[in-house]
This record gives sequence, structure tokens and C-alpha cells, in this order.
Amino acid sequence: MILDALDIMVLSTGALVALSGAMLGTFLVLRGQSMSGDAISHAIVLGIIVAWMVTGARSGPLVVGGAALAGIAAVLGAQALARSGLMAQDSAIGLVFPAMFALGVLLINLNARNLHLDVDSVLLGEIGYIWLDTVTWFGIDLPIAGVTLAAVFGVNAVFLALFWKEQKLAAFDPGLAAALGFRPELLGLALLTLTALTAVAAFDAVGVVLFLAFLIVPAVTGRLVAASVFGIMLVAIVSGVGSVGVGYGAAMYWDVSIGGSMALATGLGLILALMASPRSGFVAMVIRSRAIRMEAMVATLLTHLKTHEGTPEQAEECTHQALVEHLHWREARAQAVVLEALDRGVINRSGKEYTLTEAGRALARAAARRIDRRATEIREGTP
Repeated sequence: MILDALDIMVLSTGALVALSGAMLGTFLVLRGQSMSGDAISHAIVLGIIVAWMVTGARSGPLVVGGAALAGIAAVLGAQALARSGLMAQDSAIGLVFPAMFALGVLLINLNARNLHLDVDSVLLGEIGYIWLDTVTWFGIDLPIAGVTLAAVFGVNAVFLALFWKEQKLAAFDPGLAAALGFRPELLGLALLTLTALTAVAAFDAVGVVLFLAFLIVPAVTGRLVAASVFGIMLVAIVSGVGSVGVGYGAAMYWDVSIGGSMALATGLGLILALMASPRSGFVAMVIRSRAIRMEAMVATLLTHLKTHEGTPEQAEECTHQALVEHLHWREARAQAVVLEALDRGVINRSGKEYTLTEAGRALARAAARRIDRRATEIREGTP
């Protein structure tokens, strides 16, 4: 596929949304404020419409300011309801942002028919038509949406570079951040303000759904894969930008919505992380679970052999047949556990009889002590 100027415009604009979304979304996810991003992205619709109704402007600083204020007002309103004790934080957000979004959509239908704004463009944007509104710099036509997003990306990058340590501390330990004088509430408000500005900048191009997908899903993907904040953000950036390319290619191939395809692609990245992440993916969990079960069965084998070592029943109890009959193991399981123990060098095989090595005896004694200690805790009522 050979890219033309239009393709580059769309891909670069989508990539800028993905970059800003990944940077801000990382800290929103770490702070447990993902729903705040959702509230902002929906509430700005009301801000845009109200600003147009008051000023008559369809773009410019007044519209941007009105939309950003509406987003911040949604979050602050939800927080005020939560602090009142009348409802939980998630319930307050779930109450405020649908109401503001619904009111914005209603005002679009009633008063803004000549604004060239409809519900579909609100939700999915018109990233495929950004070439209709361009500005010429040094003889190059650039989409205004892309230029705006580039400026917003620069502001986001500078802010996080200046307050990187403070944001990390406020995300993981707001109490310590407050004790050190970093004012985590103010840092959180600044983060939400930048989220609102980014949402406004991305609104025309990608709409609410795609912005929200780039804000939350890549950051959650990074959280599943990486352990450090920088690692989470790096994975989020790669996932977000990669989703732009995959989604655009799929949209061109199947002739479907570009914004919807990009949003879906972020979900595919999340599914891949859920399955294959070395930290918390399904495959890794299955492998760890099997390893834990094998460890427990080897400990059971060693304890069984140690219990009967040196007794008259040793010749009968320390055989493969006894493992199957007395430990109630299936033949395949008994063979797997014995092979694992032999590989570890904790047992020896002499004819039909299994005996412990010195390493095996040490592990068996350690297992017996753990069992005795746990039994004592249960008798004494210790959790």
C-alpha cells in the first residue's frame, strides 16, 4: 500500500491523538481516574454547543475554553457529589457525564442544525475529512486539526517532563506527596485540565469514542505488560500508534469507519496483552499455576517418602504403585511428578523403590515444618 498525502494526514493526526492519550491516560489509569477521562470526553460536547450558542463561534479560544470548562466542571461536580456522602465516586461520575452528554446532544438537535455537527460526528469524528480544513506552512498543506493536536502534544510532553516525579508520587502515594508539599489535588486538577484540552483538540478529528479509546485502552494495555511508569507509558504509546496504523489499514481494506476501526484496534492490542503478557497474561497465569501445582505435588511426594523412610513399610510405601493407590494420583500425574523430582535430584530410583537424596530430605523437613506451623496457626486462630 503506497501512502499519499491524505493517508499521511490521517495517520499523523491519529498518531498525535494516540501519543497525547497514552501520556495522559497512563497517569489517569494509575490514579484510578479512568472514568474521569470518560466524563471529560463526553461533557465537552455540552461545552462546545453552549459556547456556540453564546458567542456564535464554531471554533477558536472561546469554544476551546467553554469545552474545557465543561469537562472540568463534570469532574469537579462528580467529586463534589462523592464528597457529600450521598453516593460513591463511580456512581457520581455515572450520573453527571451521561446527563451532560445527553443535554449536549439534545441542544445539537434543537438549536445547532446549521452548525454542521451531528451525533455521528460527535461520537466517531471525521478524521477522514481533515484534509478539508488545512493551513499552508512553507508551501505544505497541513490539517488544522493536526497542527492543533501537535501543539497540545507539546504542552502535554512539557508538563509531564517538568512534573514527572511529582505525578508518579501522587499516583502511587498521594498522602506522601501531600506530606512532601507536592499538593496532589492540584497535580490531579492540572492533569484533568490537560485531558480536557486534548479532548477538545481531538474532538473534530476523532470524536468522543476514539479519543476515549486512545486515552484508556493503551494505558490499561501498558499496565498489563510493564511494571514501571515509563514502561507502561512506552507500551501505551506503541499500542496506541500501532492501533492507528492497523485501524486505518483495516478501514481502507473493508471500506468501514476509520475512527471505529482505530478504536477497535486498541481493543485488539488489549486482548493480545491479556493473553500473552509475561506479567499477567492468561498464558503466563496458566504456566505459573501449573508450576505451583507441580511444586506442591513434588513436596507431597517428598513428605510421603520421608514419612515412611526407615520404617517397615518403606519397601511397600515408597513405590510407584503406592503413589498411585495411596496418594490417589492418576498414573500420568504420578509419572510426571516422579520425573520432575528425578530431574531436580531430590529422589533416587532403585528398582521399584524411590529414596530421598540429601537435598530431598532437607526439602521434606522444610515442608513438614511449614505444615506444622500452619497447623499451629489454625489451632490458635491466627489467620
